[in-house]
Amino acid sequence: MNPFAITTLPLNVEALISYVSSPQAGAINTFIGTVRELTGEKKTIYLKYEAYVPMAEKQLKKIGTEVQEKWPGTRIAIHHRIGSLAISDIAVVIAVSTPHRAASFEACRYAIERIKEIVPIWKKEHWEDGTFWVGNQQETISYEKGEPK
Repeated sequence: MNPFAITTLPLNVEALISYVSSPQAGAINTFIGTVRELTGEKKTIYLKYEAYVPMAEKQLKKIGTEVQEKWPGTRIAIHHRIGSLAISDIAVVIAVSTPHRAASFEACRYAIERIKEIVPIWKKEHWEDGTFWVGNQQETISYEKGEPK
C-alpha cells in the first residue's frame, strides 16, 4: 500500500490503521475529515476536490517524514480523496501510531495542519445558491467568479 496517496476512490480507514499498526505502538490515532453540510449559513450540496497529484503526493510524503523526525518511532499514512464528494463522505484520513498516546495526538494534528499549509489541493463548494472556489486548504485565499477575494 502507498502510505501517501491522492485518489478518486472512497477512502479505507481500516487499511490505513492496519498499515500503521505495529508491536511498538502504544497508541494509534486517526483523523477523518468529512464533508459537512453547512458552511456558515450556506447549505452545501457537495464538494469537488482537485489536486496536482504528483506534487500533492510528494508533499504528503514530506509531511510523513517531518512527523517521523519530530516523533521518533512513528508510523504514518495519509490518503486524500479528490473528485466530487457528497455530504458525510470522507475527504482525508490520517493514521498515526506512536509508542505513547500524547505523541499520536500531536502528530495527527500536525499532519492535518501541514496538509492545509503545503499540499496543492483545492476545493469547490457547491451550495444551494451557487459555487465557491477555496483557493487553499487554509481558506485564506478564496475565488469568486474567477477572481481572488
